[in-house]
Formats: sequence, C-alpha cells, structure tokens
Amino acid sequence: MRARPGDGPRLREEILKAAEALLIEAGSEEVLTLRAVARRTGVSTPSVYMHFADKEALVEAVCLRVWDELGRRMREGSAGEPDPFRMLGGYGHAYARFALDHPVQYRLLMMRQVAAERVPPAAAACFRHMVDAVTACVAAGVLRGDPETLALGMWSAVHGCVSLLIAHPSFPWPDDLDAFIDHTVRMAGFGTALVCRLPRQGVPPSAELTDGLDAVAARLFPDAAPPRR
Repeated sequence: MRARPGDGPRLREEILKAAEALLIEAGSEEVLTLRAVARRTGVSTPSVYMHFADKEALVEAVCLRVWDELGRRMREGSAGEPDPFRMLGGYGHAYARFALDHPVQYRLLMMRQVAAERVPPAAAACFRHMVDAVTACVAAGVLRGDPETLALGMWSAVHGCVSLLIAHPSFPWPDDLDAFIDHTVRMAGFGTALVCRLPRQGVPPSAELTDGLDAVAARLFPDAAPPRR
C-alpha cells in the first residue's frame, strides 16, 4: 500500500502509532524493526525509511510522542502555586509519576547509554524544566549556588529512584510507592536547601548534628510531633 501524494505527515503519524503499539506490547525495542512497523502499518519498508533514517531515529520519535506530556504535567501540577520551593517539589512528583506511567519510553530515552557528544532531546528538555524551577528558588533565596549544578543533583536523585523502580520491579519496595517517591523528592529538596548552606569541609559530630537538625525541624514545623529518637 503506497501513500498518496500529500499523505506524508499522515503516514508518518500512522507509522508512529504502529511502532508505539509494538513497543508497548513487547516492552522492548527489539521488536521495533522497520520491517515489522511497515507490516503493522500496511506499507512497504522503503516507505518507513522515507520518514526515519534508521531504527534509532524511529525509537526516539516513538518515545518522544509522550514527552510533551511531562511538560504539561509539570505546568498543571504547579498551576496556582506561588511558592518556588513548593513548585519545585511538584515538578519532582510530576517527573516521577510520568516515568512510572511510561516505563518503556522512559527506559529507552533516559536509561540507555548514548554517544558522549550528544545530549538526547528528552534529557535536555527535562533538565531545562528543572533548571527553570531551581533558578526561581535561587532568586527567592531558598537555594544558593549555581542553578544548573543544583538541578543536576536533585534530578539525579529522582531519576535514580524511578530508574530503580523501573529496572527492578521485583525488589521489595515499600507498598506505598507514592509515599516512597514523596520521601525521595523531599530528601532531594530539603537536603539541597541544607547542604548549599554548609561548608564543604568537615562533618559535625552525630550528637551535635542531631540536636541541630531537631531544633530546625521544631522551628519550621512547630505543630508536628517531635522526632523519634
């Protein structure tokens, strides 16, 4: 079956839909050959090559179909939130839930080794979202330092969390994954807010550190139950 003149964009979309279905059904890019996609779409293999130079280009295009959803989730999750630090936490939650809702696409875009000289578009887009949120926190004074460096640290924490959840689903994870993700996001955010105020050299004794942290927690959350010893 050949595409009629002027059907190029429509055929490309049909190819992407067929490839996405194959990818989700199998859970692996191994089945995503241009021949298999052509067969699923009902066109010749050369017709697929007209739109995608090789399998790698097709895989990336399929995965990027869902990537705009991440930006939408972040915007929706932060809508009406004037506080930059709380907005940053909302971004972290949205990122984690997006990854777990699209594990196959996330694994292919964010968990495979790529050429050293190339930054994948998906990674660049994620990083820009994080840097923008961190920049607002630095401007407000809640975080201190270079926004890109701070964003890299917090992004690494959340990415590590969801990557482990995706790569090792049979590991004895807590039953309440939402609470576990929330803990990771809070750890990255509060930990960064504290660390960016501390000198790089030296670690105070454990007892002194415990007393200091308990005092900070009591001052910030006076209505909360005292920490357990």
